[in-house]
Amino acid sequence: MASEQFSLRLPKETKQQLEELAQATGRTKAFLALDAIEKYLDVEAWQIQAIQKGLKDADNGDVVDIDDIKKEWGI
Repeated sequence: MASEQFSLRLPKETKQQLEELAQATGRTKAFLALDAIEKYLDVEAWQIQAIQKGLKDADNGDVVDIDDIKKEWGI
């Protein structure tokens, strides 16, 4: 995978935590930061896709009536 340099400012406490975790795990700060960013992007992408699908379903009238849900759950 080709990579490019990226820099950002971190709060002092966050930088310290990253350094401590890197030392404790034997990983580099760059490895840990990249891993965290990739995981965050995966979660956010999944959520956005799910929201967009739900909106499309609602626009198409593909919804479940609240009374049907209550009946299914025994409420």
